[in-house]
Amino acid sequence: MIVAAHQLHYLPWLRYIHKIAAADVFVVLDNIQFNKNGWQNRNKIKTSQGAFCLTVPVYHHFGQVLNEVRIDNKQPWKRKHWGNFFNGYRKAPYFGEHEIFFKKMYETEWGKLNDLNYEIFFYLVKALGIQTRILRSSEINLRGEATDRLAVLCKDLGAKAYLTGAFAAQEYLDESLFAKEGIEVLYQHFECPEYSQAYPEAGFVPELSVVDLLLNCGPKSLDILMQGKHFTSKAGEAA
Repeated sequence: MIVAAHQLHYLPWLRYIHKIAAADVFVVLDNIQFNKNGWQNRNKIKTSQGAFCLTVPVYHHFGQVLNEVRIDNKQPWKRKHWGNFFNGYRKAPYFGEHEIFFKKMYETEWGKLNDLNYEIFFYLVKALGIQTRILRSSEINLRGEATDRLAVLCKDLGAKAYLTGAFAAQEYLDESLFAKEGIEVLYQHFECPEYSQAYPEAGFVPELSVVDLLLNCGPKSLDILMQGKHFTSKAGEAA
């Protein structure tokens, strides 16, 4: 069994969803430290001008955990996000199938960032047809720090392998902690597929939110995303 884990993101990008689909169990890290420079409250969509970043304004302080972060609703972020989202995708082939969900999402009053992100997360997992088992770290006994926490998590779940991000993870991931528990470390192999996008005159833009793929390619989205091999060993060989 392959386990993967990642922080909860806003409008998660293609690489994030690819990791979920490549694992047997995916643990959403929803109660670890918030990273104000990360993707927990922002992501990119495509407009006629190319990539455009949508950021949810939040109240936060150093060391605050993700499930405590509240949204700054004094700012008109929902109107702005929906405006850019609608204008960017209203002509996309499958926009009509998902318009009701996203419109309602941007009409709802959200208090905490996690609540908003989970609403989007579970909708996308279902819409894409992903069958991976999903667990929330806030609902399990998550112990330890950094790599040790991940190794203990995999052991508790009975994992045979842990799927981590790109090879840059080798700089901070201590594989020996996994080896001690008999758990193999796999590295995600992801090459952004080129697919039909709106505004072709702006050129193909890779590494966007997965909503770009879903609204342009509909039921074919997951097959497009999962083309090729899904993970590699440390040596770079197909795992």
